[in-house]
Amino acid sequence: MKLFNQRHLQAFPAAPAGDPAFAPLYDERMRWPIRRAWLQVSIRDSFQAAVGLPVEKQLLRLWMYNFPCAGCLENWGLPRRAVEHRLQDDLVLHVDPRQLIRITDWRGHPRRLRPSSSAFIWDGEWDLKRGDLRFGSRYRFISDLDDHRDDLRKTERFQELKARLDAGQPWSSHQQGILLDSEHRILTYLRVYLSFHDDMAARGFDASRGKDQLGVAVSREGKLIKINRGLHRLAMAQRIGLPFVPVTVKAVHREWWERVTQGVTGQEALKCVKAALKQCSPETEAGPLDPRHR
Repeated sequence: MKLFNQRHLQAFPAAPAGDPAFAPLYDERMRWPIRRAWLQVSIRDSFQAAVGLPVEKQLLRLWMYNFPCAGCLENWGLPRRAVEHRLQDDLVLHVDPRQLIRITDWRGHPRRLRPSSSAFIWDGEWDLKRGDLRFGSRYRFISDLDDHRDDLRKTERFQELKARLDAGQPWSSHQQGILLDSEHRILTYLRVYLSFHDDMAARGFDASRGKDQLGVAVSREGKLIKINRGLHRLAMAQRIGLPFVPVTVKAVHREWWERVTQGVTGQEALKCVKAALKQCSPETEAGPLDPRHR
């Protein structure tokens, strides 16, 4: 059964993180929140395209050709977006989603001590404290939908959303353009996610679907650890049991970087990194700083 028709699709002002499948959940009251979200995204993306990325690409060139302050750039961590632009598909790895079960756990980690999302090389102990995606909220959500597909009212998520509705605080998302102010809308919302799951089961993983790539970071030991974004799609792939999914390396630990580059810098360092990434595999073990190890 189609979840939306052409009239819905034409009238639906897609939100920054929206999907046409959510068109039936659009409400006119969401128009201004969606426009504000788009304004914020447009300003950010325009700045990055006009200023941020060109500056970062120039800084990376200075480092690659060992200009003055090249060492300072590497000490800082190198501009991530410029590294991504330079390496592109070399940062994409194909892994078994059921092996990609560890994710960075920032709980209790002071924000000022967290690595910068703008840097490609990360310092610190971020890779030693990690969560288990098999017990995460996204995997529970997708599994619950699949288990109760014949009666979605029995799902935990339905009960949570219905409780908010009964309390007069219906759940909404201006990033997705969704307002769940009726039981019918809640069920439609859950059916959309179930349709995503079933489409993946029938057609496989579509890397072009979804706003974000499945990002990972390389630990000091050369293991892949999931970072935020794309967690619902990963949970679907895990539940279905797909043989592999594409993931994109967004950052690497400095200790791993220094070990694989062996003192070289610039283009030679990037060649070493490209070769070493092919040997990286998902981290499956708990971390020494996980809460239960304390």
